Amino acid sequence: MRVSIDTHAGGANPNEDWAAGTPALAVVLDGLSTAGLTTGCRHGVPWYVAHLGSQLLAALADPDRPLSRGLADALECVATMHPECDLDNPGTPSATVAILRHRQGVLDHLVLADSPIVLGTARGYSVITDLRVDAILPEMKAEVERHETHTEGHREALQRFVLAQRQARNTPDGYWVAAASPVAAEHSLTGTTPLDEVHAAAVMSDGVSRLVTEYKMATWPEVFATLQAGGPRELINIVRKVEATDPTGRRWPRYKSGDDATVAFCQW
Repeated sequence: MRVSIDTHAGGANPNEDWAAGTPALAVVLDGLSTAGLTTGCRHGVPWYVAHLGSQLLAALADPDRPLSRGLADALECVATMHPECDLDNPGTPSATVAILRHRQGVLDHLVLADSPIVLGTARGYSVITDLRVDAILPEMKAEVERHETHTEGHREALQRFVLAQRQARNTPDGYWVAAASPVAAEHSLTGTTPLDEVHAAAVMSDGVSRLVTEYKMATWPEVFATLQAGGPRELINIVRKVEATDPTGRRWPRYKSGDDATVAFCQW
């Protein structure tokens, strides 16, 4: 498997995405925004995704280890690295997870939350994602989107929304993300696809996939054509050009003018 990667911060703050690729693995993590709220952790989201990502690579060095087991082990290892932090805080640093593994003629996948994996096949494009978060607090989400970005009303509505989301995070009636507890790995979505059915794949954060899903300014065939011709950087550049036409979120209401954007493009 040949993996090409690029990542780009959405603004002036540190990039909270993380990605890595090996001949067998492509991993993308998208750290959840804190919206300026406290987390109970002194390290921060970039520290968390960097350590979770490196532990995932180590945990999945054994190609026969189930992806969910590797994620659980990685979560447990990272938790032991900062026991002085309040890991029971509902806002503890957390992230979405998307993993694609090439193993013995098949592709294994794991997604936890809304960073998608898109498989290019002879029959079209198959999107693997976990959208349970979309069912949480739709009224509060709509209130955030009522305001233009960079306004006080937007900031206050977003903080109220994130505070409420935290109470539903990693609960049976809510949605699941990678945080401090290995239990979240049990709620990831996993599966396997024969390799001979797939000609290319893209593992990405939602800062990229929104070009198709929210902005509707490209189709998946167009996304893959861009990746083939110009690679991940060219695709991210297109996302940024689209966002620049709507800097305050009037056409496409959103949480940030530009989100961190990451792509791992896989070919065989």
